[in-house]
Amino acid sequence: MDRDEQQPERAEILAQLLSKDADQPRHEPEIAANINEQLQHMGLSTWSISLLRRLRDALARQQPKRLLEVGSGIGHRSAWLLDLVERKVNSYETYTLVEQGGKFGVILHRLLTRYDALNWASVVVGEPVQLAAEHQAWSLASATTSELSNTPFAPDYDAIVVDGPSNQRAVLVKTYLAMLHKNGVLYTVEPDMPTGEVDENDAEGMALVEGFNAWIELISSTKDSHHVAFMPLFGGTLVAWLPR
Repeated sequence: MDRDEQQPERAEILAQLLSKDADQPRHEPEIAANINEQLQHMGLSTWSISLLRRLRDALARQQPKRLLEVGSGIGHRSAWLLDLVERKVNSYETYTLVEQGGKFGVILHRLLTRYDALNWASVVVGEPVQLAAEHQAWSLASATTSELSNTPFAPDYDAIVVDGPSNQRAVLVKTYLAMLHKNGVLYTVEPDMPTGEVDENDAEGMALVEGFNAWIELISSTKDSHHVAFMPLFGGTLVAWLPR
């Protein structure tokens, strides 16, 4: 956000960031729209246009210099975030995309090439929780010894966007909150809520229940250390954390 403007109270920042920005275009960026068609053919899910617009609006206001996206898939959401750079709304110094699948990593690399972003953006392929744990270990080692940190991540990030399976959403958010700058914001979408009775032998259903219980615990355990805001939209609820 522009430091020359009058800054809102810290407790009000998230509400301002998550509000609609009428100055931003409402149509889907062309490259993102093309990727969305590919997603449909591949049977893959993505965030709704309403969620993506509001995330884009928030980042346009926040103006992060260091951006981390966890669970980039084949780059549908990434194309929305890169469109801000192409339109000269944002200018990232570092943009790190994390994706578990190697084949998707190749697609993401092509996307970064399309936006001429390889000088400041990178793709990290691997299991997200393990990657974060390795980063924390390297950070501790480099802080207590003369050994240089050997990690693909920046020391911290101004904005972090977290995606992933509903049953893992809470774990991913909890893990990557540790990489957030003291004035940074982490964004995600509320996981799916279990409905009806779930048989204890239904592994997928039980995983969803356990994942949602972990989400409730995450909200409860972070409310004293972070401001947390919820923005209900068509297709889901955008959630954001800002350290107190």
